[in-house]
Amino acid sequence: MMTSRDQVLAAFAHEEPDRVPRWCGAAPEFIAKAKRHLGIADTEGLFVRFGDDFRRVHARYVGPEACGPDGQLSRGATYRSPFGIERHGYGYGMPMTNPLADASLQQVHDYQWPDPAWMDVSHIRGEALAWGQQYAILGGDWSPFWHDAIDLLGMEGLMIKMTEEPEVVDAVLEHIVNYYFEVSRRIFEAAADALDVFFVGNDFGSQNGPQLGPRQFERFLLPHLQRLIRLGHDYRLKVQLHCCGGYEPLFPAMIAAGLDGLHAVQPCCRGMDLHTLKARYGDKILFNGAIDSHHVLIEGTPASVRQNVREVLAIMAPGGGYIAGASHDYILEETPVENIVAMFDAVEEFGRYPATA
Repeated sequence: MMTSRDQVLAAFAHEEPDRVPRWCGAAPEFIAKAKRHLGIADTEGLFVRFGDDFRRVHARYVGPEACGPDGQLSRGATYRSPFGIERHGYGYGMPMTNPLADASLQQVHDYQWPDPAWMDVSHIRGEALAWGQQYAILGGDWSPFWHDAIDLLGMEGLMIKMTEEPEVVDAVLEHIVNYYFEVSRRIFEAAADALDVFFVGNDFGSQNGPQLGPRQFERFLLPHLQRLIRLGHDYRLKVQLHCCGGYEPLFPAMIAAGLDGLHAVQPCCRGMDLHTLKARYGDKILFNGAIDSHHVLIEGTPASVRQNVREVLAIMAPGGGYIAGASHDYILEETPVENIVAMFDAVEEFGRYPATA
């Protein structure tokens, strides 16, 4: 009998496992609500109930308190990024400042960049092995280098500098990715034999298309994404990118760079028609997600969720290369628990190979 790990690795190999693997990324607020609703005492029990085939391990911050994510925050701030950007608002929030908005190239190099040694990786291998190779283990740093560049320069400033001061953008991105690369390298040196997937996240898409065109993407961002992909492959890991929105025009470059999987496919965005994506790219890259978080999971009913899951599986599951889950990285608190139960139960019911229709 195939383990969860076996199912996931078969899907990444574009083979049909016993069943379609399942992914459950959820906000802490939803997890707490779901445990109360279902009478489940612990988070692990909830993931088992949903049939999640993944588990995740993280490095821990051990650097100076003043530079940490929670230490000595300004009034109104809720989080601090590794690059000193305080944020406020829902979740990780929005940046309160853009400290490199007017910086010269020298000022970029002189900025107080974080030390990768501030992240402790010593526990990761033990935590990963504790799962007994039953689940596919996600590891590596999240590495949201595009978002960090926006935080440091401001979105408008970043776009202008791509044209007027490209060397500044290059320097900012290089410093950011140098940090993430080294943190993940340390993780993999310590624990790669216990990991399966290097999971990174950058939202290059919007509701109506990519945030930047293929030429800009390939000039400024693809080299850094490719560097992280190669790092993962050097340690024999699959590499999966979380990316929200409609960004199909960027798919060919990502595939050419060696990316193994895309999470979490949003069918309600421009250019993200599931039939088209599966036909055009289904044998080239793994798709994760595709069950619409907004119109189906939040606004639907258990019956409509069940029907939608069946329709999505009929499109995405044949031939492998698909992991079923919500079309957003986090299942949000406002999502009805009964709809998520219906989603995962429907994947269990309709996601058996070879008959997935």
